[in-house]
Amino acid sequence: MNDPKSIPADARRRAASHPAREVERVATRSVGSEGAVDGYDWVAVEAPLEIRAWGPGQEPASVAVTMRTPGSDLELAVGFLRTEGLIGPGVAVVEADCRLRAGVAGVALSRPFDGSSLRRNFPATSSCGVCGKATLDQVTSRRERIEPGPTVARATILGLAESLRAAQRAFDRTGGIHAAGLFDADGRLLAAREDVGRHNAVDKLVGRAFLDGDLPFSERILMVSGRTSFEILQKAAVAGAPIVCAVSAPSSLAVAVADQLGITLIGFLHDDRFNIYSHPGRVVASSHR
Repeated sequence: MNDPKSIPADARRRAASHPAREVERVATRSVGSEGAVDGYDWVAVEAPLEIRAWGPGQEPASVAVTMRTPGSDLELAVGFLRTEGLIGPGVAVVEADCRLRAGVAGVALSRPFDGSSLRRNFPATSSCGVCGKATLDQVTSRRERIEPGPTVARATILGLAESLRAAQRAFDRTGGIHAAGLFDADGRLLAAREDVGRHNAVDKLVGRAFLDGDLPFSERILMVSGRTSFEILQKAAVAGAPIVCAVSAPSSLAVAVADQLGITLIGFLHDDRFNIYSHPGRVVASSHR
């Protein structure tokens, strides 16, 4: 694990969630059977964030621009650097700076920074955090060893979606934002983050854990709203998550990557059912553990 004592308290404090404009009120015209009514609605904010990083004696280097929902920007920056393989377990964040107005998050590291391994053809969007990756082999090679992880009861898995949904404050207002939640093996929600990009929500969780010295997610369950894609599984693997759950369907590549990397992948989690697509041995089908 990362040693939280190696990360200065001021860096951890400044990297905590900042009050930010996650939602915005916009004018609407609602059209129904009784005609049109002018009013207002709340939408999730989508705005660019430039991520910069540098090591001792280096000038800040622009790493990527990603579209995200403002809030927890430094967690997002640190999580992005970690899940993209640009910083490893032995690297400490010695300074963190966030200029919300300028849309820039800067991360100073304890070791020289080399971002050449991240070769993108264009900036990442909120829907695709993996666009421009050089090869699939490059992505799947950047991961920690997946530990055996916990054995989890069916009843525990069934409760995750409701617990995550209850923590989605921005979704309550907009109906249009994703979430990622980190749970312990008993189904207790440890942390949740929202973003227009589900991969950003995962990065925010990973960044928070990295700063707190709580990686890897060896005994944790990662839950995401919506579907699971290749990039979600890649980020989960780097974070060491043995179990990944989602409300909706996985992609074919997500299933293949989960199988290859030793991750239990669960989809269509709602009501009293779910599907297990890989490594089902971590789930006990009975109601008791």
